[in-house]
Amino acid sequence: MDTPPPSTSPNGRRVAFSNNIPMAEIAPSPHPSSTIEPRPSVGFDNVHHRGFKLAKGIRIRPMHILSICWRTASPASKCVNLLWPLVPTAIVLQYTHPDDLHLLVFILSYLAMVPCANLIGFASHESTRKLPKVLGHLIEIILASTPEMILLLVLLSKKQYYVIQAAALGSLLATLLLCLGVCFLCGGLIYSEQTFNGAVSELGSDLLLTAGMGLMIPGAFHATHQDQTAASGHVLLISRITSIFLMLAYIIYVYFQMRSHHKLYEVMLEHEEEIVSNLAPIHKEEKLCFAECLVSLVIALTLVTMLAINLVEGIPFIVEERGVSESFLGLILVPIVEKAAEHITTVEDACRNHMTAAMFHCLGSTIQTALFNIPLVVLVGWAIGRDLDLEFELFNMIVLVLSILVVGSFTRDLKSNYLEGSLCLIVYVLIAVGSYFD
Repeated sequence: MDTPPPSTSPNGRRVAFSNNIPMAEIAPSPHPSSTIEPRPSVGFDNVHHRGFKLAKGIRIRPMHILSICWRTASPASKCVNLLWPLVPTAIVLQYTHPDDLHLLVFILSYLAMVPCANLIGFASHESTRKLPKVLGHLIEIILASTPEMILLLVLLSKKQYYVIQAAALGSLLATLLLCLGVCFLCGGLIYSEQTFNGAVSELGSDLLLTAGMGLMIPGAFHATHQDQTAASGHVLLISRITSIFLMLAYIIYVYFQMRSHHKLYEVMLEHEEEIVSNLAPIHKEEKLCFAECLVSLVIALTLVTMLAINLVEGIPFIVEERGVSESFLGLILVPIVEKAAEHITTVEDACRNHMTAAMFHCLGSTIQTALFNIPLVVLVGWAIGRDLDLEFELFNMIVLVLSILVVGSFTRDLKSNYLEGSLCLIVYVLIAVGSYFD
């Protein structure tokens, strides 16, 4: 039997019937149905599905960017930010006094690179904080290595091949010995002993040994075929083939971390962040939006490019007039400034007992340089007609392999202390002394 349509009770209220029995009374609408209008929006369109308020349109707030960069920076980064006045000073002096003040412009440009690189590191961290842990760390490492890439490409355009080779190996030594040594030392002075995940150190050591062997092959070939006239041409060809296979190894390494074994690294990094957050209170702070991060990166990369040109143009004067060797300039001075911001971030992680993340950044940066940045510069030189090869000096090859073995020995037990950090720094100082008299 069909249910009869709803009727109206004597008091004017609608009554629903089921089998002629009143079931419920429904209050009449205060407005006629013909005059009912859609309910106005209360702002749900501007709210994320997790409850976060979304920005309406693209907002670029310069003062907000400056405020966030200063207030959320660590004490070390705040000290670095004090060098910002040197940036316009170095650029202005380069264009107003191009024929004199070479030493002053070189020193100012050298120091001004540090806050610019620090801004790149900060903006890259802000732009990747909402990404998955492994992807965010990889992108952060790639963006942090852009000052190094810019400097190497500028050197390539000026045909400073020896400085490129020294700077490339110097970057590896600065990260392996200087940065890791400072991490072990500072962390060891705060904590008696620190531990880190074995997956990071084991994979990093394997890749570094592979990269070290690959980078040595062209130089070893030339050293054993010096009496042959065609050896130089073969060295160039071997260098280009080696660069291709090193980049292939880098692609496999990224796929290993991002696809096949990403769960291992995701769990590892998230677990360490939970430990650190439990030890220290979490303060809710304002952050940069994605558009502001992009603007900061563009500004910082532009300034780094201009300062890198100033540095490269001052190298002949520093070498010829001041007597600084190209080996010391490329192996020690250039890598320190191009990696300064990245080293600051890594040391801060170690001081917060975030040692696995510090090892991830340190070894990841070294792998990025050895398997991607150096081969990329060789292949770019091939494309634009610059005959850059991987024929490194014997001194540089020896110290690179020994440094990889030293670091591998120190990280084998998955523990670190200030003694191991001090030994790493001593080895780096000895290499600097040798390169100064080279």
